Amino acid sequence: MTYQKLQNITLPEILKLEKRYRINFINSITGYKAASLIATTNENGAENIAIFSSMVHIGANPPLIGFVMRPLTIPRQTYSNIKKTGFYTLNQVHTDIVWQAHQTSAKYAEEVSEFSATDLTPWYSDNFPAPYLAESHVKMGLKFVEEQHIRVNGTILIIGEIQELFYPENIISKDGSADLNAIETVAITGLDTYHLPQKLKRFSYARPHEPSIEI
Repeated sequence: MTYQKLQNITLPEILKLEKRYRINFINSITGYKAASLIATTNENGAENIAIFSSMVHIGANPPLIGFVMRPLTIPRQTYSNIKKTGFYTLNQVHTDIVWQAHQTSAKYAEEVSEFSATDLTPWYSDNFPAPYLAESHVKMGLKFVEEQHIRVNGTILIIGEIQELFYPENIISKDGSADLNAIETVAITGLDTYHLPQKLKRFSYARPHEPSIEI
């Protein structure tokens, strides 16, 4: 592939960009992100599910996952439900449910369940209070443990501890690595573009003075 000369843009120029253009530009140029549906209930058991693309691995011992919540300048059902109940689920998006996953980002009325509005199916395990997405191949039940307020822009980092996991047994290799290509897990760029990643290469653990080998 032939590339043109690289374009240069500075912070003052970025800040002058039209708002929607700037949002799309920064959200997409920074690369691929995981596509996950977060499912919750409120204190009365009403179900909610919404797509997020800001998941981040915090640690493995204990197993912690974080995601970024937008500023609380308007009501955020996901945030409110997590704070009130303390539990939520992460459900990976795959190719068969991309439309439904994206549609959950619509601003439905608070009394409307996105599960029903998008023809998605809530499912409950015997040991966890929040709903899972039945159609998702990889589902994680999390307990809220901490939030960090990011003062520079008013966003909030929500951190949860994995309490239970559901996944296809055959996607896990002998060393514990998951083959997400096998279940067509999708990624997001920007706010509305979905991709099917393709495995390129896998290498051995990198050590100084010892070339990594492809495995």
